[in-house]
Amino acid sequence: MGSTKDSIVTAEALRSHNNPSDLWISIQGKVYDVTRWSKEHPGGDLPLLHLAGQDVTDAFLAYHPASAWAHLDRFLVGRFADYRVSPASKDYRRLLAEFTKAGLFDRKGHGTCISLAAMLLLLLSSVLGVLASRSPLAHLASAVSMGLLWIQSGWIGHNSGHYTVMATPSLNRLAQIVSGNCLTGVSIGWWKRNHNAHHIACNSLEFDPDLQHMPFFAVSPRFFSSLTSWYYHRTMSFDPLSRFLVSVQHWTFYPVMCLARLNLFAQSLSLLLSRRSRVPRRRQEILGIAVFWTWFPLLVSCLPTWRERAAFVLVSFSVTGVQHVQFCLNHFSSAVYVGTPGGNDWFEKQTEGTLNILCPPWMDWFHGGLQFQVEHHLFPRLPTCHLRTVAPLVRDLCGKHGLPYDTAGFLEANRRTVRVLRNAALQARDLNSPVPKNLVWEAVNTHG
Repeated sequence: MGSTKDSIVTAEALRSHNNPSDLWISIQGKVYDVTRWSKEHPGGDLPLLHLAGQDVTDAFLAYHPASAWAHLDRFLVGRFADYRVSPASKDYRRLLAEFTKAGLFDRKGHGTCISLAAMLLLLLSSVLGVLASRSPLAHLASAVSMGLLWIQSGWIGHNSGHYTVMATPSLNRLAQIVSGNCLTGVSIGWWKRNHNAHHIACNSLEFDPDLQHMPFFAVSPRFFSSLTSWYYHRTMSFDPLSRFLVSVQHWTFYPVMCLARLNLFAQSLSLLLSRRSRVPRRRQEILGIAVFWTWFPLLVSCLPTWRERAAFVLVSFSVTGVQHVQFCLNHFSSAVYVGTPGGNDWFEKQTEGTLNILCPPWMDWFHGGLQFQVEHHLFPRLPTCHLRTVAPLVRDLCGKHGLPYDTAGFLEANRRTVRVLRNAALQARDLNSPVPKNLVWEAVNTHG
């Protein structure tokens, strides 16, 4: 279809440009051909591919600073004839503008400096505990320090992927590589690709990689029909092994979370060693991973016995498992859906698929500030130190438009998650009850 910048593009025409070789999107009434740009997009190609052929205004505003608008004109191909703004989106954009005017996106507080200082102390205490003591208890304490270090590194890596936490972009990149690749063995490139896909397709069973844990876990019986993962480009087969593992998933959830770090290692290496996906500064990432796999095995080897070495690894992984559980609590018990993420209902999908964890302010460090998951998904560039401040405004906005603003305490969130896993496990055990094709695991089912 030929076009000029004065062309009028209908919704039907826009939907036809929805594949990697012909990718159009609409932002605030204008249509852009981003086919070539998708491979260079700093956020990766997945957000553009998942929302191709749609109006993506809300998602664009959420993820991009004002400076990004200057780059759009070179992709302009026409005007969107069917541009509409829902009342909920209109209020969301107004709130976003208010936060921008108040400078909330620019004021990042001192959380990063405090976290980096804490990480340094944890690293030193772990290394000294291994090298300067012969006590098994001291070695176990060192393992706990290592696990806590990895948790703090996770928060730094997460935040630095959403916004610049350091003084300059180059220092921000250094913080990512050091905190992620070098200290934890997790590729920041893999994390950004995975996490951006999660945010755009929040709780889509086919598009959100954070829900695709077959054969170990299934949060919905819709997985029993062997859905396709558009992130991993494979069918999530519900074979006899999957059926068995899912049938006991409410018992294995916490033990598996203790070893979940192994999956991060595997996913990082798989991406960095594969040529299928573009990884910015791949060699830099590989070097950072090599640093981790040099110092960590060397530190473990300094322990006197194989039993202590195994205990050190298991304890450090188990401590970090708390963070993996936290990530699951925010979404496992919320509403899910099957299908492509929608640009026109992006705002609604973010609120429906997230759960806030209630805690007093002095416990914010435990959740990395991300217990305000609804706020974070609606305003991912907002520094976590402001999420508690804006929470009442977001809650009021959700109430005004009849959208869920789901909250639960930490223990209740764990109970909800286990209940969801148990419900799906019991259905997996029933071999004689086929899953209806139109079954959707709604929030009312998971909470009841």
